[in-house]
Amino acid sequence: MNWRRVLGMNDLAQMAAVDDSIAMQQIEMQRVFALQQETALQWRHSTAKERIERIERLKAAVLENREDIYAALMADLRKPEAEADLAEIMVVVQDANAAIKHLKSWMKDVKVPATTALAGTFSHIRYEPKGVCLIIAPWNFPVNLLLGPLISALAAGNTAILKPSELTPAVSQVMEDLIRKVFREDEVAIFQGAVETSTALLEMKFDHCFFTGSPQVGKIVMAACAKNLTSVTLELGGKSPTILDSSANIKDAAGSIAMGKCSNAGQICIAPDYMLIESSVQQAFIDEFDAVVKKRLGATAEAQQASPDYTRIINENHTLRIKGLIDDAVERGAKIAVGGHVDVADRFVQPTLLIDVPEGARILEEEIFGPVMPLIKWDNPQQALNHINAGEKPLALYVYSKDEAQIKRMLSGTSSGDAAINTCLAQFLNHNLPFGGANNSGIGKAHGPHGFKAFSHERGVIRDRFAVTQLFAAPYTPFTAKLLKFAVRWLS
Repeated sequence: MNWRRVLGMNDLAQMAAVDDSIAMQQIEMQRVFALQQETALQWRHSTAKERIERIERLKAAVLENREDIYAALMADLRKPEAEADLAEIMVVVQDANAAIKHLKSWMKDVKVPATTALAGTFSHIRYEPKGVCLIIAPWNFPVNLLLGPLISALAAGNTAILKPSELTPAVSQVMEDLIRKVFREDEVAIFQGAVETSTALLEMKFDHCFFTGSPQVGKIVMAACAKNLTSVTLELGGKSPTILDSSANIKDAAGSIAMGKCSNAGQICIAPDYMLIESSVQQAFIDEFDAVVKKRLGATAEAQQASPDYTRIINENHTLRIKGLIDDAVERGAKIAVGGHVDVADRFVQPTLLIDVPEGARILEEEIFGPVMPLIKWDNPQQALNHINAGEKPLALYVYSKDEAQIKRMLSGTSSGDAAINTCLAQFLNHNLPFGGANNSGIGKAHGPHGFKAFSHERGVIRDRFAVTQLFAAPYTPFTAKLLKFAVRWLS
């Protein structure tokens, strides 16, 4: 086939230009990567004071550029300024403050006791920088989930290359400008681009990769890192369940769940994905949820769409995907109990509750990542447990109940990355808690000291001061054999 005739000379020229641009970016990435490898060797000797100074510069730049960040988040997601403060800037500042305050203690060697067989030795754990790190951020919180891991990487003494999402171009440009003002390229660098950029970066031999995104892409990232035996932290997602029983305060629960499902238009990895609700309180919950949404966003679909406090879906394709989940459920027999209006052109999805959703509906199988919630009734708590355990381990589990025995049963009967009782999303905001998934919903932990450890190599160091270990060396004389037998008897 004559592709010149089919595509035309202009199309071929554009394709060649794109290929050249990608090739040039790859060369530039390799150059910067080599520079960072040299800096990473120097930073192995970095002090807490030096690392804190870098974090302070980053924090100051974020606060100085707040207006630009607000404008970019509004352009990409129509994210309200208050929500930008709450879920983006405040989280980054909090992470920075924690590192600044506690880094000296995090960096201290941790002494560990010697075993009986190693009497006369002294051991400790030393936290060392991993080296050059890659941070790939998603689009739903493009400031928080880019700079939060960077703070942990800097606290651990690493250099870093950042890859922001191409789906939030305004924010990505603000982040690029900010990073280039604060850091030299051999310290922290940032490269924009789509899949080709991520693929090229993943081919490099980084010392650690921190990825936030979907489980499907997480598997691709992990496979790419495995080729270089690069360690990974994967912050993924999945279908996080919310369990509500008849003992719960239904009004309070509805307010909390509505916040978790409507914040950022439900585009949150730890957002409640679906509800497992005791049959006797389903209608009461629906009524309270409807009331709280109307109070916070507007009494009608039109008012909610006009609300300045409601974020938009990232693009039309994702809006169509969410609409498709609703349509598929309804076609299979589900009923819309609340909401249901979608305006694809405006990227608006009304907060929506679905009931009587049959098995096999896509909305029960795919991560929703939007302000739509299917409700699944149960009469026996074991039904809820069976439903959760039939799927992959979720990133979050939410339980709304006043029954302590019930809460304990739900926690011990399930596995999830994190859990929250009678609240929603709050676990992310406590940097003292380890944040992360379990298996399909993630590998490794982040935030505070846990993020510091994720980007650190825990190096075990042992020192022999009395040369006791030489007693067990060959040749194995009768004395050595008796000594070893005595040691076995002692240990047993």
